[in-house]
Amino acid sequence: MSKKQSNGRVWPYIIGGAITLVFGFCVMTIVVTSKADIQESNAYMTHYQEADAKANDFITARIAFDKKYDVNYTTGSIGGDNPKITYSITDKEGNPVKNAKIELSISRPETHKFDQRLDTFTFNNGSYVIEGATFPKVGVWNIIAKITVGDDYRFYNIKADTRIKEAFEF
Repeated sequence: MSKKQSNGRVWPYIIGGAITLVFGFCVMTIVVTSKADIQESNAYMTHYQEADAKANDFITARIAFDKKYDVNYTTGSIGGDNPKITYSITDKEGNPVKNAKIELSISRPETHKFDQRLDTFTFNNGSYVIEGATFPKVGVWNIIAKITVGDDYRFYNIKADTRIKEAFEF
């Protein structure tokens, strides 16, 4: 019996095939991920690039705001036909702040389809009441408020659920 020896011609084909396979997987990964429905972050009511660039400014502004004022999300529930989103803003002595400005951004965590911006509010009995928000889908919603008093401002981020009355700051 004679053994047939390889003359070394098969290895270049195997190496070329492996390189082609790896390159094909890289191209396939790029194609699949480019078709994915990836949503941009809306933290701080801006694109994530700007939020990242101004992160220290936002943190410094929040610290300065929190030294002077207290903010409470006092909404009972966002479920129902005509929900009212309410915030109470007081100074450190417990006196209601009457000259605040509130901008509200409401969104779903997984899509921008239902995004809303509200900036019309009324001041009633020490609370700021924002009406006109709609919650067309049942479940969790992000409610981001930019609260401004004079030159001081902060963002107050809440995760609220239409099925329960509890909300959580994030």
